[in-house]
Amino acid sequence: MTKLIARPYWYLRHGETDWNAEGLSQGRSDIPLNARGIAQAEAAGALLSQDEGRYVPVARIVSSPLVRALRTAQIVSAAMAGPGGTPLPIATDDGLQEVCFGEQEGQPMGNWYDAWIAGEYTPKGAEPFVELRARAVAAVNRALDGEGTVLIVCHGAMFRALRSAMDLPPNVRLPNAEPLWVTPPSGADAAAWSLATLD
Repeated sequence: MTKLIARPYWYLRHGETDWNAEGLSQGRSDIPLNARGIAQAEAAGALLSQDEGRYVPVARIVSSPLVRALRTAQIVSAAMAGPGGTPLPIATDDGLQEVCFGEQEGQPMGNWYDAWIAGEYTPKGAEPFVELRARAVAAVNRALDGEGTVLIVCHGAMFRALRSAMDLPPNVRLPNAEPLWVTPPSGADAAAWSLATLD
C-alpha cells in the first residue's frame, strides 16, 4: 500500500455550500459555495496570511477542480495576497475530486460511514473507500512533490481517506474552511501524523 510522502503540508476543506448547511451528502455533485462559504474562505485566507512563526508559509496551492474547492482556493489566494499583491497560482488535480457517493448524493447524511470505511458497505454507484484512499494518497503525493510548502484545497471525505493513510481515526468530520497544518511523524516513537489548527 502506497504511503504518503513524509512532508508537512496545509489542508483546507472548501467553504460551506447549501448542501452542507442542509446536511446532504455532496460527493461528486458540483455544488457551489454559499455566502457563508465565501466568507469562510476569506477568513481562512486571512488566517493563512498571518506570520504565525510556528508554521511554514504557503508557497503554492493545489486544488480539487470541483467548483466549491476551486472557488475556495481562489478566494484564499486573493486574501493571502492582500490589496495589490500577487495571488499564488492555483494548480488543479482531478485526483483530488471528492469521492463519488453514487445514489447517496443529495440524500441526508446517514450513519453508514463506518461501514463504508471498513469496506462492509458501499452505496450503489459509489467509490469504495479503499479506492478513495489509494487515489487520495496518490494525488496528495503529487502535490507534495514540488518546491515549497503546499496548500491542498479539497474535501471532507477525501480527508477521511487521508486520515486513514496517516494512521489517524478516519471517521472524523472536518469543519469547512478551517486550515490544518499537517506534519509527519517525528522520532521513532511517533506513529501517526499530527494535525494543528491556526489559533
